[in-house]
Amino acid sequence: MHFETDPTAPKSIVRRDFLRHMTAASAAALAASAPRDLRGDEKLHVTHPTATADSCILIWMGGGMAAPDTFDPKRYEPFRVGLPVKDMLSTFPAIDTAVSGLKICEGLEHIAQVMDRATLIRSAVQPDLGSILHSRHQYHWHTGYVPPQTVACPHIGSWMAKVLGPRSPVMPAFINIGQRLEGVGESEELKAFTTAGFFGTEFGPMNLPFPEEAAQSVRPPGTMTGDRFANRNKLFRRLVDQSPQREFLSDYQQESMLRSLDNAYRLLSSKDREAFDISLEPEESRRIYDNSRFGRGCLLARRLVETGARFVEVRTEYVPFLDWDTHANGHDTLVRMHSEMDQPIAQLIRDLEVRGMLARTLVVIASEFSRDALIEGVPGSNAADQATENVEAMAEMKHYGLHRHFTGGTSVVMFGGGMKKGFVYGKTADERPLIAVENPVSISDLHATIMTAMGISPQAGFDIEGRPFYVTQDGKGQAVKELFA
Repeated sequence: MHFETDPTAPKSIVRRDFLRHMTAASAAALAASAPRDLRGDEKLHVTHPTATADSCILIWMGGGMAAPDTFDPKRYEPFRVGLPVKDMLSTFPAIDTAVSGLKICEGLEHIAQVMDRATLIRSAVQPDLGSILHSRHQYHWHTGYVPPQTVACPHIGSWMAKVLGPRSPVMPAFINIGQRLEGVGESEELKAFTTAGFFGTEFGPMNLPFPEEAAQSVRPPGTMTGDRFANRNKLFRRLVDQSPQREFLSDYQQESMLRSLDNAYRLLSSKDREAFDISLEPEESRRIYDNSRFGRGCLLARRLVETGARFVEVRTEYVPFLDWDTHANGHDTLVRMHSEMDQPIAQLIRDLEVRGMLARTLVVIASEFSRDALIEGVPGSNAADQATENVEAMAEMKHYGLHRHFTGGTSVVMFGGGMKKGFVYGKTADERPLIAVENPVSISDLHATIMTAMGISPQAGFDIEGRPFYVTQDGKGQAVKELFA
């Protein structure tokens, strides 16, 4: 399938094209036969590495987290009327951290105190995809493949669920927290990568958009308990098996759907479902996390991993022009985003550490790209400028902030899971353009690093409908060995 975007086309048209192609790919996946593990091909000689982590928590800052205003502070100029946009690099001053000489941005004081447990990558880079749409870049980050593809690509969480299996016979292997997939802008595009793709339903995510309501999702309806609940489950399985849609599913996909029903029934019948109920957390602990939906998601993630979840993604919900998607009022918005992320993330790290779990839990903070005040994409890109208002100098506070999508240098933070402590890798330029100038890390190599930590070879792959498909694009991702302790 060939797909190109016209950088001059309206974003709505580009999104419709993207969605149309992804819908076709998803439909094709439903009819796909069972993927065959390519390790059965003796020519490949693929062996999985020794894992340094058993579980992974991805903290996703959807919308474009500006590195110069979070983990990679540059020259700071406070707001003033008349401040030239070209002089605006960071809108927050730098603060000290627990690592001597390492600074991050004001507003992240709690995270600063746990940076001695972290590896900070300051040189992550993304390709210029022509039209720099959040949906395309988020799809690329979560699957490792630039959309669209001729098959529905699995999310990295689904790769872990498929290759490694669950850590617990009860807990779902892949859980997605904090993002609605219905009723929000670009919901269909978000669904396109929040899926197990050709792996089948049983390896897809359990979606929990509201952490405080998670307990309800694992509670049998009403008074339906005991034999009545078991009988209802059997009836539902029979209805699915005899559904008119059956003709559109391969045997593999049908069996995968039925196994997912079995998994759900097992969870709803287990005492382990109490992990989903954050109201059971001691009040003192709950109060630290309870500053936002995102904060409550971090608490839920800790409880789920503690009970046996393999991969949990916690998202600051992506909705166009809200939260990290700062096309205006960038600085004021980031004051709020800092306050929502700072204490919950720091407490998550401390909680995992005190429970003896951090060493074997890989926590990753990432976003689809960074932001700049002047440059869209990378220097020389012909991508359309998506800032809502172009000015040469500050006239109002709403102009103060980094409003354009920047793919030339992004920060990623990694805790635990075998990564080095208090370590900084890569560098971006001190003056604009703030591109990676030392040790750039591509999405493919970042995925290879995450998968290697989890004990999955970056060259692992499956044959799907006669086509080899790998965990990193074309199996070429290389783990960044310097990051490992």
